[in-house]
Amino acid sequence: MSPDGAPQPSWNPIKDAGQILEYHFMVNALIAAGLVAVTAGVVGWMMVVRRETFAGHTLSMMAFPGAAAAALVGVPAAWGYLFFCGGGALAIGAVPDGARRSWSQESASIGTVQAAALALGFLFVSLYGGVLGDLESLLFGNLLGISDGQVLALAAVALVAAVAMAAIGRPLLFASVDPDVAGARGVPVHALSRWFLLLLALAVAATSEITGPLLVFALLVMPAATAQAITVRPALSLTLTVALGLTVAWLGLSISYYSPYPASFFIATIAFALYVIARLLAGRSREHEPESVIAAPEGVIA
Repeated sequence: MSPDGAPQPSWNPIKDAGQILEYHFMVNALIAAGLVAVTAGVVGWMMVVRRETFAGHTLSMMAFPGAAAAALVGVPAAWGYLFFCGGGALAIGAVPDGARRSWSQESASIGTVQAAALALGFLFVSLYGGVLGDLESLLFGNLLGISDGQVLALAAVALVAAVAMAAIGRPLLFASVDPDVAGARGVPVHALSRWFLLLLALAVAATSEITGPLLVFALLVMPAATAQAITVRPALSLTLTVALGLTVAWLGLSISYYSPYPASFFIATIAFALYVIARLLAGRSREHEPESVIAAPEGVIA
């Protein structure tokens, strides 16, 4: 302890870990952060493979209209998150897809869904007429104020996400890499796409109230992007995504325990630093690869 009573780290990591685990709120925070990292890692890995990060960003932004609508109706914020994330996923999934739609058309369609949702959020705030929580909690959640019930709810969502991805993972990966060939072989490409968006919405809705939409989006994207910059092998890349998510979540929380700054800052910063390092190393390795390897289409999963 410092003279003012604030905890201070030592050169003994076992002692420091024991000090952190003395407090029940920190144990809950570490368990919840681990569950979020696993859920976001499993779902986010497929999201990055499918190049649907903008859709994930849009769904994470549904926390604002969801919280506003829940306050207006007088129900828990979690119900508002779930309703608006699910509705956003259905709206994005209802947009016609396939070869007839370019990437710019797709992003424009998703952008209109996000703009409409944010407009509804401002309308609900105006109709509510009260104070909609504090902005910091809405954007970044409150990892240090997690109850035992929220930990159990997160564990249930993590289990559902893992089971669902195990059930649809292989055909969904096939449909993501080569949708035309997958469709020709009888894979329900469009149905899988919509089911995945609903699964992504569930993951975002369940975690946004705790981690906030900005942090959950960072955990959805950065560990997966870092892992895929390191290796294109699906099983190894997915495992690495989850491991990186757990590392940045627990390390960020541990650093914040000894710091006056929020855990979300350290988690996002560490995740970003790892991504930059991975991209730099990947760029250097490509300089020494044969021409045929460098010319291969980027993003194809072997």
